[in-house]
Amino acid sequence: MITRMLTGIKSTGTPHLGNILSIVIPSIKMANVRPKDTSFIFIADLHSLIELENIKNIKDSIYKIVATWMAFGLDIDNCIFYRQSDVTEVTELAWYLSCFFSYKRLKLAHAFKSKKNNTVNVGLFYYPILMASDILLYDAEIIPVGKDQIQHIEISRKIANFFNRKINKKLFVLPNPFFKKHTMYINGIDGEKMSKSRNNFIDIFSSSEVLKKNIMKIRTDNKSFKDKKNPKTDYIIYLYKLISTFDEVRNMEKKYILGKYGYMEAKKKLYNHILYKFKFEREKFKFYMKNTNLLDKILNLGAKKAKIIARKKLNIIRKYLNFNSLF
Repeated sequence: MITRMLTGIKSTGTPHLGNILSIVIPSIKMANVRPKDTSFIFIADLHSLIELENIKNIKDSIYKIVATWMAFGLDIDNCIFYRQSDVTEVTELAWYLSCFFSYKRLKLAHAFKSKKNNTVNVGLFYYPILMASDILLYDAEIIPVGKDQIQHIEISRKIANFFNRKINKKLFVLPNPFFKKHTMYINGIDGEKMSKSRNNFIDIFSSSEVLKKNIMKIRTDNKSFKDKKNPKTDYIIYLYKLISTFDEVRNMEKKYILGKYGYMEAKKKLYNHILYKFKFEREKFKFYMKNTNLLDKILNLGAKKAKIIARKKLNIIRKYLNFNSLF
C-alpha cells in the first residue's frame, strides 16, 4: 500500500528561514518524487485564528505562503496543494474526534499549558484535535514537522487508536512524524528557537535593506576584531552552516580561530550568501506575489482534489457513526 504524506504551515505571514529549512524544502523534495497525489500540502488558515489579530492579514499571509512553496519548486501537478478552510470536512471530523479524546489528556498539550491564562481561547485548547483531523482525514502516515509539533502527532495517534478500538475496525492509519535532526529545530538571531512571536526570525524574501538590518542584529559576545573567537558557540556561524557547504563553513571557522576577523565581517558574509543562495527563489516569490490570481487558481484546483478525497473518507466515518452519507 502506498503511504501518504501531509504537512502544512499556518497563515501567519511569510515563512521564515526556519520554516523553509525544516518544512518547505524537505517536503518538496519528497512530494516532487512521490507517486502522484500521495502528498498533501496545505495552508493552515483555520489554525491561524487562535490569534485573532491574524484575521486582518490572513489573505495576504496565505498568498505569501503559497508563493514560498511555488518559489522553491513545488510540483503542484504531482501533489494536492490546498487551503485548509476550503475543505470544510476537516472541521466536521474534528468534532467527531473531540468526542473520542479525553479532556484531561488534551489539557497536557504543550501549546496550551505554556500559554494557560485567562486570555487563552478555546481554539488554542482545541488546536491538537483540528491538527489530528487534518492528518486522519487523508490517511496520512508521513508527517514532516518541527520538533515542537511531535506531541501533536502523538495525540493524533492516540485519537486514531482509540477511535479504531471503539468501532472495532482499523478506520484510521497511525501517522508518524518525519524530520531531519539538523533542521528539526532552527534557532533565530538571538539563539532561541526561530519564531515570529519572538521576532528573532530571518525573512529571506524581505528587501535587501531589511534583510541586512536583520542580519546585523544577530547576537554575539563582546570580542573585538583582533580577538580569537569560538565558532562552536557563535550564532552567525550556526546560521551560515545551515545554508553553506562544508568548505565554506570550514573557511569561516578558521578565520574565527585565527582572529583578526570581526563579527561585522561574518554578518556581511552571511547576508551576501543568503542573497546569492536564494536569488532565484526571491525572484520567483516576487513574481507570484504580483500574480495572486494565479495563486487563487492553484489553491482552488487543489481544494477540488482534496475535497473529493475528504468527502469519501468522511462518508465512511459517518457510516460507522450511524449518520447519513453526504451527497
